[in-house]
Amino acid sequence: MKRADRFLAEYIWLDGAAPTQGLRSKTRVVERGTDAPDAADLPVWSYDGSSTYQATGGDSDLILPPVRVVPDPLRGRGAVLVLCEVLDAEGVPHETNQRATLRDALERTGAGVDPWVGFEQEYTLFRDGRPLGWPRDGYPAPQGPFYCGVGADAVFGRTLVDRHAAACLAAGLLLYGTNAEVMPAPWEFQIGHRGFDGESGDPLTVSDHLWLARFLLSRVCEEEGVSVSLHPKPVKGDWNGAGAHTNFSTAATRDPANGIAAIREAIARLQVRHRRHIAHYGDALHERLTGLHETCAIDIFRSGVADRGASVRVPRQVLAAGHGYLEDRRPGANCDPYVVCRELITTICAATDGPHALRRSA
Repeated sequence: MKRADRFLAEYIWLDGAAPTQGLRSKTRVVERGTDAPDAADLPVWSYDGSSTYQATGGDSDLILPPVRVVPDPLRGRGAVLVLCEVLDAEGVPHETNQRATLRDALERTGAGVDPWVGFEQEYTLFRDGRPLGWPRDGYPAPQGPFYCGVGADAVFGRTLVDRHAAACLAAGLLLYGTNAEVMPAPWEFQIGHRGFDGESGDPLTVSDHLWLARFLLSRVCEEEGVSVSLHPKPVKGDWNGAGAHTNFSTAATRDPANGIAAIREAIARLQVRHRRHIAHYGDALHERLTGLHETCAIDIFRSGVADRGASVRVPRQVLAAGHGYLEDRRPGANCDPYVVCRELITTICAATDGPHALRRSA
């Protein structure tokens, strides 16, 4: 009898670290039932929640149901990455399971709203406690030549960035692009709708892909002895912070007939709930949202066209077209995309009797 094919599956989940959850993973050998297994083909697993800030030692078993499976580009040879939710012993989503809260928000969203999301994930590379490429003593030149820069004096870590981009593409993630950022050592990658046929910009898919892209970034850098920081202000002083600007749209904002009106309605709703969003957009956000370095002060809400000092920006091409999306510039680099999407959907997509209800026009 022919022996069944067996392969490595890396189970990935979010721990209970506070105030910012971290990624955890462990590996098991799985027997292949199909050429391209999906979540339903893979076994449910468990782990010791007392070692991840999610349970006590006397009742420590937590459950890992697979929810998304992609090829593992680092191991290759048929290996897969298995993103999981976390359930308690009764099969109920654990209190740290924010993916479940996003699922609930999407289920409450009315038919035809069709929210899409995209994230611009900034991060900073460190080696031996210093930003990559920074001098051992002192500081590099002031900001100016580094954003989208080229050359050994302006860019540090491109090889790692390219390895990460290749890994994301090999895993089938919705990688849109990459670029060097304003301060030397930070970079950015984007995850979201790319306009390609058959792709989805739905918040659950995009958020899953962002967490998997973060996992791959940490793994690539791990192999090179480089650490990844998602802190919103990785270096104190006259330097830009690190954010996760979030591009959001609905069927109504994308509608050429009334898109701009729907965007204005969405912004008005965001303004009313500004404090709530700030509370859910990442730890230490006050260190980044100062009103300087392309941010709006944390206690102020302001929107503007092409204004990178606003809380919410409307891209100039969106205004010119009369429809499209808005950019929420408030989330920090360490935000949980499930939470950001949940809050945007709850605020923007709730039913309204107003003239610009955010659902597809008849």
